[in-house]
Amino acid sequence: MTQLFKTQTQETLTEPAAIKAFLNRNGIIFEQWETPAQLTPTASPEEILAAYSDRVNPYMAAHGYQTADVVNIHPGIDNYPAIRAKFLAEHTHPEDEVRFFVEGEGLFWFNLDHEPVFNLRCCAGDLISVPQGTKHWFDAGEIPNVKAIRIFSTTEGWTPLYTGSGINEQYANLATVHH
Repeated sequence: MTQLFKTQTQETLTEPAAIKAFLNRNGIIFEQWETPAQLTPTASPEEILAAYSDRVNPYMAAHGYQTADVVNIHPGIDNYPAIRAKFLAEHTHPEDEVRFFVEGEGLFWFNLDHEPVFNLRCCAGDLISVPQGTKHWFDAGEIPNVKAIRIFSTTEGWTPLYTGSGINEQYANLATVHH
């Protein structure tokens, strides 16, 4: 279940409208789309993109995005600890970070200049667009299960700009967050 947790007040939002309103006030786009496709565990990126092209392609066209790919993080992925470490370090991006979760879950943490740190547990059906320059980090968990379509403005793909703040080390990871 999608949840937003405010660390300072210990408040948890579970209603989609409340989550969307909070995120939108902070410049983050949040939508919930249907995920009717029955994907096999071995579904290729091409199959996943084709299954959701009727939603993803119009969204990309409406917002000027150029390309999409698929991130498929599962327990058998090679070199997962190194991949996870990249996601767990606070970073920004030179373009919006748009993700549509088609299976599984992951935890986005946000460190905004005008808002105390908060996190968003994204699940299948959640679309999130994190504006360029927004300080954040992500955790797929110790036993990862995430299939998400990544949408980009350029063909360069995922480009993190690490802040080096270390603030992410002060907060729990997906396995230990209790909402």
